[in-house]
Amino acid sequence: MTLAAETLYWDPYDPALARDPYPLYARLREEAPLYYNETHDFYAVTRHADVQRGLADWQTFSSARGDILEIVQADIELPPGTLIFEDPPVHDIHRRLLARLFTPRRLAALEPQVRAFCRRALQPVLGAKEFDLIEAVGAEMPMRVIGMLLGIPESDQPAIRDRTDSTLNTEGTGKIDHEEILSTEAFRDYIEWRKKHPSGDLMTELMTAEFEDENGVTRTLTDEEVLTYCTVVAGAGNETTGRLIGWFGALMARYPEARGELAADPALIPNAIEEVLRFEPTGPFTARYVTRDVQLHGRTVPAGSAILFVQAAANRDPRRFDEPDRFDIHRVTQHMSFGVGAHYCLGAALARLEGRIAAEELLRHFPGWQVDWEHAELAQTSTVRGWKSLPLVIEGA
Repeated sequence: MTLAAETLYWDPYDPALARDPYPLYARLREEAPLYYNETHDFYAVTRHADVQRGLADWQTFSSARGDILEIVQADIELPPGTLIFEDPPVHDIHRRLLARLFTPRRLAALEPQVRAFCRRALQPVLGAKEFDLIEAVGAEMPMRVIGMLLGIPESDQPAIRDRTDSTLNTEGTGKIDHEEILSTEAFRDYIEWRKKHPSGDLMTELMTAEFEDENGVTRTLTDEEVLTYCTVVAGAGNETTGRLIGWFGALMARYPEARGELAADPALIPNAIEEVLRFEPTGPFTARYVTRDVQLHGRTVPAGSAILFVQAAANRDPRRFDEPDRFDIHRVTQHMSFGVGAHYCLGAALARLEGRIAAEELLRHFPGWQVDWEHAELAQTSTVRGWKSLPLVIEGA
């Protein structure tokens, strides 16, 4: 299939389209702003206004059946506490509970530890002529941060990360295994141990925090709810933040002038991270379940349908952004890579913190780099887009 083909066809499970999906997204925005894929039975919208409005309207476009297409279509009962797979008012109750653990003060206190993790990850490659950014930093630093927050022993952290990666990997199958991605077994032993050995980590706080549930009962979370919270935090924290670091490395190789500006003035880095998130979002689209018939672009999306809101396409909509295909670290932007409304990503501030620190430390230690594109490899997943390997060739080494 080529973009020159007369029939406009988008398959989110086709790895061949993942390398550069933006020309196809542009065609979808203009030719099929409401797109229907008969093969996989889903609708999709790609224009900024439609994505923004739809993601904010949780009553019509529900998360209660999941936010991943395979899970929505599986029509299964989701475990309580799966924050991203819930709607208000239950969602708001669970979100407030987790928000206590991600306050601005707590995140600010994390910065020295996050920086220490990043420097430790970079230490083995200092002076190297070439190294894989994902192996060295993208897969390492977020794992250590999330492991620290959850109180997972360092020796066990790689196994938790690798399990998260494997549940999202679609190589050879095309689709994720929805039963595997919802499994909470990886944390069951830790919770049993933490009951006997409480500490100041997030897992202990989740087990002991009191809250008023949807039935007006003041209680603490059940073991199953704690397991689900930990699984969600580990998955989101490891996978998406690692991909963000990879996209920073790739874009700085493609735009060396921007890299030079950031190295000369690190104060520009936070805004540059926002542009990376707009330009190459780690989560390109979000699924929802349609609760009622909806009219969009002169057609009816029937109740019971699955629909994808394609943030990656919306982030480059010329109706919203000037020269949207131009990477500009000075652009002031409000992208939708972290979602919209009630389901705005609770870990966004942590991801920004890790992305900024990784950028600062990379630019401080390395004058410049190119990417060995021949050996770079995108991960095969239907939910997250980013690099599985990104070999950097260091300039001046």
